Amino acid sequence: MKYKPHSPACERNREPILAVLQRHFADRSRVLEIGSGTGQHAVYFGAALPHLTWQTSDLESYHAGIRAWLDEAALANVLPPLTLDVTGDWPETQFDAVFSANTLHIMGWREVEAFFAALPTVLPVDGKLIIYGPFHYDGRPTSDSNARFDATLRSQPGDMGIRDRSAVDRLARAAGLRLIDDIAMPANNRCLLWQKTAASITWPGKDGA
Repeated sequence: MKYKPHSPACERNREPILAVLQRHFADRSRVLEIGSGTGQHAVYFGAALPHLTWQTSDLESYHAGIRAWLDEAALANVLPPLTLDVTGDWPETQFDAVFSANTLHIMGWREVEAFFAALPTVLPVDGKLIIYGPFHYDGRPTSDSNARFDATLRSQPGDMGIRDRSAVDRLARAAGLRLIDDIAMPANNRCLLWQKTAASITWPGKDGA
């Protein structure tokens, strides 16, 4: 039997996230998931949203675990992982939606910038982006637990840390995306939803993260 990685956080947050996807991805057909991690979200959302073709992606080191979940689930609408480093080459195919969970605070700020800079290559006008995870607002954490989590992240190498919503939104706007929803989620997380309304504009450069 193949080893399947398991994330308790995925088990806890999948139902609240699914409720958001059911509402906002009802009119979508092709989703690119950035940072599929264990693969748990992909098979859960793929099974619950059979109208979507769900494309997994992550660094090569995660592929075996993702494939283990996909092989067991055997869902025709969930595709094997693409190798995707946000600072490298992105797929040439376009998708009408992009989803990513708990990734921006793990990326360095340069990688967050690269993530948003590349979105216009995969998202057409009207494409949607949903990002789930913790965010600061006006430079401040939304809870004591998020403050502690941020301190832990920033004590490690790699320029990790919880990102400020305003700083992230500036990157999104530079990529031609407009914030259309900001949804409170359990455990002091958020789902931020953008929609692409135009081509990318002048890149804002390094900002407060």
